[in-house]
Amino acid sequence: MELRKLGKSDLYVSALGVGCWAFGGGDYWGEQSQSDVDKVVHKALDLGINFFDTAEVYNNGASESSLGIALKGRRDKAIIGSKVTPANTAPAVLRQHCEESLKRLGVSYIDLYMLHWPITPHAIEHFTKDKSIISAPPSMEDAFATLKQLKQEGKIREIGVSNHGVKQMDKVLGIMDDIVTNELPYNLLSRSIEEELIPYCSEHDLGIIAYMPLQQGLLTGKYTAADQINPMRARSRHFHHSHGKGSRHGEAGAEEEIFSAIAKIKEISAGLKVDIATLSLSWVIANKHMTTTIVGSRNEKDLALNIMAEAYKISGDVIAELNAITQPVLQKLGNNPDYYEGRMNSRVS
Repeated sequence: MELRKLGKSDLYVSALGVGCWAFGGGDYWGEQSQSDVDKVVHKALDLGINFFDTAEVYNNGASESSLGIALKGRRDKAIIGSKVTPANTAPAVLRQHCEESLKRLGVSYIDLYMLHWPITPHAIEHFTKDKSIISAPPSMEDAFATLKQLKQEGKIREIGVSNHGVKQMDKVLGIMDDIVTNELPYNLLSRSIEEELIPYCSEHDLGIIAYMPLQQGLLTGKYTAADQINPMRARSRHFHHSHGKGSRHGEAGAEEEIFSAIAKIKEISAGLKVDIATLSLSWVIANKHMTTTIVGSRNEKDLALNIMAEAYKISGDVIAELNAITQPVLQKLGNNPDYYEGRMNSRVS
């Protein structure tokens, strides 16, 4: 398993990481047995995967707890990334939530602790109904000063952010210049970060953690129409706003372009005799700007399929062909990586 240096940090993370959102079970992904989590984590470690990505909001903390159980006795082999929501970034609250994450994980330190979304009223309102926090968000200066203090105390090793745009990153780096990563969505159907954010992160020596590399199952090839997809996972701008349960973006989506692209990707994968998910995931991993690419594995079978993508050597010609096939989707959805809000109301700037 290839290891890549995470930005300016001393952390070397596996090119393929494990996304732990489903761990612990919950409404979004459904039930998840601890037995399967244990098997996935242990097998991943055995195969050289060392990065595990979770967050305090994933299944209301159950993801962290489940990951902690699975890592007992092997914590020293893992690099744990977790995230705090922007609603919980006032100094005393942030410290409390970091301590709670440590307790759920059963560890004395978190390797990479990230701010999940920008500290803005619009981002915060998705995590709390407390109007006092929404109308008067914690200051970025206080939040990052607290994170720096937690790092100095040894409770976190490195500090990162997630879902931040160029202007927001400018503000963050103006406050603290030793941020090491930005976690962002990236896959064949979600290429918004290519024009501005990838060059920006490269220029500032920020590692990129790519999430949602299979677009929540779309790039497994098992869907041929939007109405086949769980409404909870059809809330993004990829789909017409009427298809998603709780959809907020109000846009028409890019369904025609997406399913046309998927059909063509299937043809390529069939010709190469490789699974479409393997091909799609290998496309992300092949981009060296992605320090690690996190993907969920519900069981050992899923993990084995995902591992194949790291081993598969996709050619430059195939990458170019896949880029051309999915270009109409990129043109339709544009360059803003907040796929859950309308472009005029984005949380990422």
